[in-house]
Amino acid sequence: MASNLVSKLFRPHLTQLVSLRSGCLLRGKGEVAAAMCTRCSSSGSPPEKISRYPIPYKKDLPYDIVELMEEVESKGGFLPNVFKVLSHRPAEFRAFFAYYNELMNKDTGRLTKADRELIVVATSIYNRCLYCVVSHGALHRIYSKNPTLCDQVIVNYENADLAPRERAMLDFAMAVCRCDTITEQHFKSLEEAGFDREDAWDIAAIAAFFAMSNRLAHLTDMRPNLEFFNLGRIPRDKSKDKGGDGN
Repeated sequence: MASNLVSKLFRPHLTQLVSLRSGCLLRGKGEVAAAMCTRCSSSGSPPEKISRYPIPYKKDLPYDIVELMEEVESKGGFLPNVFKVLSHRPAEFRAFFAYYNELMNKDTGRLTKADRELIVVATSIYNRCLYCVVSHGALHRIYSKNPTLCDQVIVNYENADLAPRERAMLDFAMAVCRCDTITEQHFKSLEEAGFDREDAWDIAAIAAFFAMSNRLAHLTDMRPNLEFFNLGRIPRDKSKDKGGDGN
């Protein structure tokens, strides 16, 4: 399930799907949208206590958002609650995931996927965002294959077993997160760790985007899925994936 979550939940083409399809396109595909709504109309009541705002029924959502949700859930094994909560405002849902994709799934620069998730965790704990700390902590464990580093960062990143480049990266991210005055010394410290100014923009943009995300999570009282808590902590039994007996 963890590998499916990584490969499909945050795979670039899925979030691009959200940004490329609009209400105008839906009006041009009325039959498809109607079929999708029919398929979703038998959904049960939305889960309780994941948001203080109403969670829409799938039958009431635009076709493109329902399609994305169903693909994520079918491939990942569960639907992260952020999809459900943000679907309360479909236009903002599309904008959120389009920018998320640009920041977290880009192929350029020196930041790895694990680096990006670690930035989210460190800044989100400063902003006291339970949802982002738990969900992106899970993604960091999966990408880094390190089940303990994220927990250290959650307690105090300054005492965590970080590589020098990771420490420089988080120092810069936290300076942005705290709204410190950014000086040339901040850039120099990053450059000494092997980053350039475009990487600095990426680090800052992730910190800034998730500052917004953290505050939306506070507003809505967004709760993390229970599935996130254990992801990446226990190595997957590959023998079960192959249907073998492990011998």
